[in-house]
Amino acid sequence: MNIKHALRKYFIMGSQNCNRDPERILQEALEAGITAFQYREKGAGALTGEAKIKLGERLRRLCSDYSIPFFVNDDVELVSKLAADGIHVGQDDVSVNELRTRFPDLLIGLSISNNDELKQSPVELVDYVGAGPVYSTHTKEDAKQAVGLPWITHLREHYPDLPIVGIGGINSTNAKQVLTAGADGVAVISAISKSTNIAQTIRAL
Repeated sequence: MNIKHALRKYFIMGSQNCNRDPERILQEALEAGITAFQYREKGAGALTGEAKIKLGERLRRLCSDYSIPFFVNDDVELVSKLAADGIHVGQDDVSVNELRTRFPDLLIGLSISNNDELKQSPVELVDYVGAGPVYSTHTKEDAKQAVGLPWITHLREHYPDLPIVGIGGINSTNAKQVLTAGADGVAVISAISKSTNIAQTIRAL
């Protein structure tokens, strides 16, 4: 798999981000050309327990049908239950070292927001880095302060071959700036999940 290609239009979603059927939203996004999907069932109104697993299974099947990588967000138990292709974790989640030992072939993404986090992160063990939040975002309740485009440029200058996806407040009007700054792709949540014309939005990304 070409991970840089997979990061190009990376859609993140859970039922709490949707104002209609999440399966239908993902179906439309897949048809429109997203290149990766992350199941992030987390935050106010999110499903738990069996309901969370059942929705994950349905979304996972859709990704399999379209042959795009299916990631889960920091829930290690879901990796096996949903036969996920990858997992994305933050600085306070399960360690990358533990993940790589437990799942040698799993795609691992890690959020890195500043130099302090970069210094303590085993970048050599991850498949890609999530850089951000690039812009202010209200989708994630625990989002950090926006780091701007310079952070992406900084990462690219110091790690020319590292796959980087920009995340946080990205939409169809500012995605190009994120790519120009050095990212291989953009990760979005509400730009797609709340879009009234998903195909048009994804083309613009």
